[in-house]
Amino acid sequence: MSKIIVLRRVLTHLLLVLAAGAIAGFAAIFIYLTPKLPDVDTLRDIRLQTPLRIYSRDQKLIGEFGEKKRTPLDFEDIPPLFIKAFLAAEDDRFYEHHGVDIGGLLRAASQLIVSGEIQTGGSTITMQVAKNYFLTQERTFSRKFNEIFLAIKIERALNKQEILELYLNKIFLGNHAYGIEAAAGVYYDKHVGELTLAQMAMIAGLPKAPSAYNPLVNASRAKSRRDWILARMLHLGYIDEEAYKTARLSEISASYYGSKLQAEAAYVSEMIRRDMIRRFGADAYTEGYRAYATIDSELQNTANQAVINGVTEYDRRHGYRGPEQHWQLTSPLDRDHWQSELRRLGSVGRWEPALVLKVEDQSVTCLMRDGTEIELLWEDGLAEARPYINEDSRGDAPETAADILKRGDVIRVAAEPGKRWQLSQLPAVQASLVSMDADTGAILSLVGGFDYQHSSFNRVTQANRQPGSNFKPFVYAAALENGATPATVINDAPIVFDDQALESTWRPTNDSGKFYGPTRLRKALYNSRNLVSIRLLRSTGIAKTIDYVTRFGFRESQLPRDLSLALGSLSATPLDVVTGYTAFANGGYRVKPFVLERIEDRDGNILYQAEHPVVCRPCEEEVALGPDQIHIGDEEPFFEEASNLEAILMEAEGPQHPNAERIVEERVAYIMDSILKDVIRYGTGRRARKLGRSDLAGKTGTTNGPTDAWFSGYGAGVATTAWVGFDNNQNLGKREYGGSTALPIWIDYMQVALKGKPEQAMKQPAGIATVRIDPDTGKQAAPGQSNAIFEIFRAENVPDTETSESPGYTPGNGASDNSLEEIF
Repeated sequence: MSKIIVLRRVLTHLLLVLAAGAIAGFAAIFIYLTPKLPDVDTLRDIRLQTPLRIYSRDQKLIGEFGEKKRTPLDFEDIPPLFIKAFLAAEDDRFYEHHGVDIGGLLRAASQLIVSGEIQTGGSTITMQVAKNYFLTQERTFSRKFNEIFLAIKIERALNKQEILELYLNKIFLGNHAYGIEAAAGVYYDKHVGELTLAQMAMIAGLPKAPSAYNPLVNASRAKSRRDWILARMLHLGYIDEEAYKTARLSEISASYYGSKLQAEAAYVSEMIRRDMIRRFGADAYTEGYRAYATIDSELQNTANQAVINGVTEYDRRHGYRGPEQHWQLTSPLDRDHWQSELRRLGSVGRWEPALVLKVEDQSVTCLMRDGTEIELLWEDGLAEARPYINEDSRGDAPETAADILKRGDVIRVAAEPGKRWQLSQLPAVQASLVSMDADTGAILSLVGGFDYQHSSFNRVTQANRQPGSNFKPFVYAAALENGATPATVINDAPIVFDDQALESTWRPTNDSGKFYGPTRLRKALYNSRNLVSIRLLRSTGIAKTIDYVTRFGFRESQLPRDLSLALGSLSATPLDVVTGYTAFANGGYRVKPFVLERIEDRDGNILYQAEHPVVCRPCEEEVALGPDQIHIGDEEPFFEEASNLEAILMEAEGPQHPNAERIVEERVAYIMDSILKDVIRYGTGRRARKLGRSDLAGKTGTTNGPTDAWFSGYGAGVATTAWVGFDNNQNLGKREYGGSTALPIWIDYMQVALKGKPEQAMKQPAGIATVRIDPDTGKQAAPGQSNAIFEIFRAENVPDTETSESPGYTPGNGASDNSLEEIF
């Protein structure tokens, strides 16, 4: 026997021994590790971490919270070509192996022998599923063996489609995107079904190294990886030559989109986020909850724009405060450095930062943070940039651009879509708006400031401000319910009170500084006469008025127990105020504001549904008319079993809600609605007549300084409050009032909110009398009196011809509980 034959036999036996040893070793490891492996059956019920998403009532995304952006897909929803792109990139023998690709493992082993490290790992898609769902990312032998054995178990427990679905929903693809649907949104602002072949290949190249091959970090390297995958798809027969060539010619189109919000409602989203954390803790960010707000996306966008318009217009008429900063520029200009500094400043809402590079006679050239240059011409806001001196005065108009700007100034510019950039500035003043459905309490829109990123302080819910005359309707309603009438005459004359608590005297005046003598309550309210309001509160009684006003939702602790209450000296939020106004808008019922309509889990099961009082007028009419009568609207009463009404109400869509409590006697509500409409027709709110509606009602409010400007009002069942002021209580300016500063915001919003809504006149209740009166005395008019006017009264309060006072209402009967003593 030759030496060669002997050597072959020795080598053969040696290989057999080594193979047997390897098999025995592999079996031993399998026997040792298998009992410690997790149960792969749990993959069938896996719950992927999915962020909290908040939607408007019309299904628009308004907020997303949670680090991992993920939108899980069913296998049927994944484009087949997208799956093939991943197979070409990661595991083209996926449908042939049973969880482990021996060839891939041998390659990994050879790399280990040569380099001493595990480099590619030889992982199949099934092994990656095992790693992503059960194992850590460390590169050790024990973890690799666990990965292999788990992959084998997974292939036995799940079919290939289930494995691919788990993989494509779990895989990390950079920029907080987990799963292919999230990646399609983050990089291309698309759903997976909308991606091109080139875009699919780009995303399929990310799992190998989400940072190194990221198109936002290294576009050229990402393109090379993409083109390699396209070539693999061509080689494997997944695509044809034409599709390959077209895709390779595609430019890199990826950009960072983050969460694509469909409406800007950051203050609302934050309110709901806090609520969700209170309910579910940290799980709120990972369990895929969907929260639905009551806001309407169109109305929310309208409210945002109305507030921005309001603060911008206020800023414009008070002057230009100058550049935000000044940077010392060198020559040559380091554009990259200054672009970086501009990006650091960032945009605030519509206001973009710009660096002044060149100043000419009547124009300036500016560098933007994206590297472009813009030219501001004289008519682009430069000519109107009169310098701010104080809240009441501005300097002279500039004659040249150099009068207001110089090279190195950092300014703000703003532009509406399709229009030129304009010189602007970040507003120093703030504003807020909140709007409610008066019959349900649902918040239709809410803006807590002109920009959430600039200031997250929510002025609708957190800012306690003095409402001023905005509060007077509640004082008047208390007086009407205690016997006063719209024709009650009270003297609008100077008055001085001595307040021992303040160690001073109080000399209230009207905004105009004038006094108008005896005035009917109706006229006093729509002209906002302060002295009449003070004497009216004094006559009704402070304790009695406070007790009444708390029905509207104001807390007793908010309400000062002195006559300054008549002028709105309490502290209240805009949400408090608008909630009170809903009672005037809905005919006298108390509803509670709410912004969270319902919560669903990831499977669409409802976990929470708001239960809130709603105005049910048929319910009240049934009680008023008797158990067997139903009277709705202007129809004649008809007799029917009471249970039929219950059946009708039960058939209504959605959850059943408790009936709202009546807090204002219906005739008082009707009279107050009439007076508040006169505020629009004849009084301080007459700017709102531009809306051309007869059903609008409301009240202005301006506090001392003035520091706060308000308008609250309603129409067609929509109640809205707008507020303008400085966070530091700085004066607004002596020419700023609720009617000039807050009302324009209200008008801009309500013009859209009431569009298409028919005018709604409040139904006149029984027990109302219409009487001709003398406008000067409030008495019944004499027969044939030429200047007589009509007024409405509760039947028992109709004045006679002898006195202007109504039965049951005696001026001064509440004076004993005043803390202010009248000394003049």
